[in-house]
Amino acid sequence: MSAEDGAGARRRRRAAERVRTGAARIRVRGGEAGRLRVHQMEVALVISVQAGLAAALAWWIGHRVLGNPSPVFAPSAAVGTIVAALGQRARRTFELLIGVGLGIAASDFLLAVLGHGFWQVGVIVAGAILATLVLFGRSGSAVGQAGGTAVLLATLGPVQKDVELPRIVEATVGGVVGLVVVVLLLPLNPMRILDRDAAPIYRCLADQLREISTALDTHDQQRAIHALDTLRGLGPDLSRMHQSLNGAQEVVSLAPARWRRREDVERFAGATLYLERVIEHCRGVARRSAMALEYQERVPAALCAGVGGLADAVELLRREHRSARHVGKTQQKIADAVEAAGRARAQGLDEFGEAVVTQLRTAASDLLRATGADPTTANRAVRASIKRGEDSERGGG
Repeated sequence: MSAEDGAGARRRRRAAERVRTGAARIRVRGGEAGRLRVHQMEVALVISVQAGLAAALAWWIGHRVLGNPSPVFAPSAAVGTIVAALGQRARRTFELLIGVGLGIAASDFLLAVLGHGFWQVGVIVAGAILATLVLFGRSGSAVGQAGGTAVLLATLGPVQKDVELPRIVEATVGGVVGLVVVVLLLPLNPMRILDRDAAPIYRCLADQLREISTALDTHDQQRAIHALDTLRGLGPDLSRMHQSLNGAQEVVSLAPARWRRREDVERFAGATLYLERVIEHCRGVARRSAMALEYQERVPAALCAGVGGLADAVELLRREHRSARHVGKTQQKIADAVEAAGRARAQGLDEFGEAVVTQLRTAASDLLRATGADPTTANRAVRASIKRGEDSERGGG
């Protein structure tokens, strides 16, 4: 067989291997996407059942216990507490009660001064909302309750007396019932909340690292630039993950049935801090890779393997955190990725290739810290992996 035929056979084998690897990843991602949709449906179903149960209980208490034949405000307050953003339900209940109190106080004062009439309704509502905004800023719950209470008192005051106390009592009952339902009766699984909103971030980070690896392998600068742009667009996903983290922390703080998950949520919170740093470093990897390709620098295959190995470590970290397993496999994957970068360095890199290795080392160190390693241990492990890679290449040469 000629040298040209041998090179062609090797290229075909590599192409076939890439196809098999790509097909395997598609199968894995399809399964993960299906599981994520199931998790989203489960969370939506639980919140819907919580709202229905809270509304029914609040109405029953308002009707049977408080003696109101049409207790509208109790179920409304209960549902308002349930549908509040995760992590804000306790605060939402407090704001609801404050809004009702401010609405009553402002309405009673202005009614005594201005009397009743169509223009007085506008002035009273405006005054109640203004007082709430001045005291609490742009709190939608408090402002809405203050305005609604002002409308109620300004319009019903002339024909129905003593509506203030029932309004306060029903709002209190509704808020408390909503909290009881989400804390005691049907608390959400905090790890499902976190995994639902963290999964797209981990998946995007791993995918873009593989895109950078492919860009280096195929000398496609635009592919590296596109990966950089995609990583820059993760801001909204990170905001949603922080909101979910607040909700999970609220659940494990208030719901006795979820107290045993406190350690898992705390570990996830620690990993989130370092995950954001890893994303920033990976943007640096994409940026330096694009520059290396622009200046047509030499790109050893080991450098591509190092970047792709970091993508594997990111995916593995998410799976191990989700299942609360030991993160030893993730740490080994990180070590393998850094060792590959060490081999690339020993083979010889130009300016931006060296910068890629530096960014990859920093990302690997923070990813190790996301697994729970302390800074000293993480940095020592990265240095050791780099040295192993360099030594293995030089020893092999």
